[in-house]
Amino acid sequence: MTLARRAFLRGRTLQQALRPPGALSESEFIERCTRCDDCLKACPSGVIVRGHGGFPELSFKSGECTFCAECIKACRPAALASQDAPASLPYRARIADSCIAFQGIECRVCGERCPSAAIRFRPRVGGAAFPELIADRCTGCGACEAPCPAGAISVCPSMEQSTCE
Repeated sequence: MTLARRAFLRGRTLQQALRPPGALSESEFIERCTRCDDCLKACPSGVIVRGHGGFPELSFKSGECTFCAECIKACRPAALASQDAPASLPYRARIADSCIAFQGIECRVCGERCPSAAIRFRPRVGGAAFPELIADRCTGCGACEAPCPAGAISVCPSMEQSTCE
């Protein structure tokens, strides 16, 4: 994991970028990607954005990845080089403590938007049901992130599940 100087001094680590579907390993991706923006232009959902250093990253602030593979087809330098359209990404949703259901307010927006039914709600006596992520069902598509009224859901690399913010 890379540390920016300011983040290091404040005790924070730099979060790994969420790369588009089919991305090679981070070092290979950075080496091959020419920052041509063809994948950004090809994405019908508009979730691929120009990230740190001009490299493409996923941002689920306005939509979700539909795994259409248009970005992979558009990538001429083959930094996105999956043979088939992927069915999932190596990312998982994380529900933070700021979720309004944890504050006793009934909300199920994330579960309603999740196309893979990866978010279920545990009923509670005398209170709002709490959301629970079923990690093996989560595809990392980001459909749950934008509609969350509290901004409590973030998608992060699955191995950083506890530290994604």
